[in-house]
Amino acid sequence: MSIRVVRLGSPRAADEGLRIGTVRRPPRGVPKSQFAARDFYDVWLPNLAPSEELLKLGRAGQDDERSWKAFARRYRAEMKHPDAERLLDVLAALSHQTNFSVGCYCPDERRCHRSILRELLAKRGAKII
Repeated sequence: MSIRVVRLGSPRAADEGLRIGTVRRPPRGVPKSQFAARDFYDVWLPNLAPSEELLKLGRAGQDDERSWKAFARRYRAEMKHPDAERLLDVLAALSHQTNFSVGCYCPDERRCHRSILRELLAKRGAKII
């Protein structure tokens, strides 16, 4: 049992399990009824996505190391909110019981909040592929 950290919209692994979208907005131009069929997500969990304000900084940080570091620092701070911490704890615990995945749309995980999400889950003892 474990968590996969994936790019939403990418093909699913055979044993991936439930796919959770940790994004602020649903995919553009895709009917809600097609989210799962098109490999975006089965369940939407925007509570683990960066805030709208932080997303703007994140876009700027795609090519700028200083902006990326500021984004990462602020995202970690947002994930210290009690509601976010509880969700991270639940996901970490569930990773020992079932397979599932969490993800975002960004093409490069190294410059995406999902890389930080991976770290935060690992620190809570999550089993991650």
